[in-house]
This record gives sequence, C-alpha cells and structure tokens, in this order.
Amino acid sequence: MRDRKILEQAVAIVRDAGDSILLPAFSHVDYSLKPDNSLLTESDIAAQLYICQALHDALPEIKVLGEEMTEDDQRRLLQDSTKELWCLDPLDGTTNFAMHVPYFAISLALLRDREPCLGIVYDPVRAECFSAIAGQGVWLNGAPMPTPARITSLADAVALVDCKRLPPEIAMRLATRPPYRSQRSFGSVALDWCWLAAGRGQVYLHGRQKMWDYAAGSLILRQAGGQMQSLAGDTLQALDLEPRSALAALHTDLFSQWRDCLAQC
Repeated sequence: MRDRKILEQAVAIVRDAGDSILLPAFSHVDYSLKPDNSLLTESDIAAQLYICQALHDALPEIKVLGEEMTEDDQRRLLQDSTKELWCLDPLDGTTNFAMHVPYFAISLALLRDREPCLGIVYDPVRAECFSAIAGQGVWLNGAPMPTPARITSLADAVALVDCKRLPPEIAMRLATRPPYRSQRSFGSVALDWCWLAAGRGQVYLHGRQKMWDYAAGSLILRQAGGQMQSLAGDTLQALDLEPRSALAALHTDLFSQWRDCLAQC
C-alpha cells in the first residue's frame, strides 16, 4: 500500500517535470559539453532541481541521487545502503533532446538495499508513463501493461542495440552477421528498456550504461517478464556507480538464444 502511494506521488512529479520543463524547451535548446564529452542542457539541470525539490517536499525522508550531481555527492549518498534512495536521470537521451530528436525521457527509481523496488520512465513527447513496483506489476499510463505478441526465435526478433560502446568483436559480428531480423538504436537507454517491455523490440544490448540509465527501466522489464544480465554475467540488480553492459530479452527462450549467440562472439 505504501509503495502504491509513493508511486502515485512520484508519477505526478515526473509527469509535471516532463510537461512543464522538457517539452517547452525541446524546440529551442542550447547545450554544452561535460568533461566526459557528453552533452548537457539547461533542461537537464532544471528538471533535476524541480524533481529533487518536489520529491523532498512530498517525501523528505528519502534523499535523491541525480545524474547531474558530483560523483563525490553520489558516492556519499550510496554509502548507507540501508536507507531508501531515489535514483534520478532528469533527461535520458540528452543528445536526442539537444538535436531535436523526439525520443527522450525522465527516469526515476526508488532503491532499497541498492536494488530498484519502484521505477518510473516518462516519455513526454508521447505522454507515455511506464511504471513498475517489484513483485506487484508493470503499468503503462496507470493501466496494466498489455501483453505483447510472443516471438520465440532470435531470427524473428527486432534488436535494440547500441553498437558504439560494445566490444569490437561483438560489434563486428552483429554488423556482418546479424542473428536477428532487424536492428534499431534510438538513443535513450531508459526508454529502450520500456519499449522492450512493451514488445516494440524483443532483444537488447548496450555496452556501457550508468545506474540512473537502467535502474527504473530494468525493473519495468523484469516485472514484464523479461530477463537480463551483463556481458560478464552479473544480474544488474545491485546498483553502484560503475558502468555496466547489459543484454536482455523479453522472454526466457529468446534470452537464452541471445546470450548464447553473444557468448560465441
């Protein structure tokens, strides 16, 4: 009961930030570069400040770890894993946003013992809000997520793959001998997880993502029945600041085929 109430409060905050901050700025946005050469816009900062303040006002006992905080502050917040902690990406898909590509989202997860127990990913362009509570289900705009058509063969699957950060041998294998029907790369990790959960793709691969990229989305996929692990075999459930690879599939049979295919690269 408590988690459902928290979810309702958090969904309202995230939706408001997307609709009032991200959408109005989308058509006229400037950007700068972070030290790692990734893009940063004023909307990243504005959305993080808004969401952090709104979450504090609603649930002051739960602190927020945001992507746009310093790494020292992020590590400090992660030190006490016994306390609940929000994990926020205020604008996932910043490059898309800055280049006027309409595929970006806000991602917010509630962590307990460093594992996501509640997740929200909001796409303001399509007004689609994906959400999940561990052990309780997954929803799209508050209604149970429709069950997608079941594709059981990797050869028939659409793959959501970001080749940029993959080991070269895997990237070359997928480029020259793709084992799936077709491949897409959209540019928002959080939304990719959700589109996989909704059946808009069937298998997934990314070489390097941070905890705020996948905390909410991976929970949403897991609650939709999907499976996932890193290329090294980690479960992806216990979160920290180290970037991780991720391979996933919507169904068990597809996951086994996809994992075995990648192991042969």
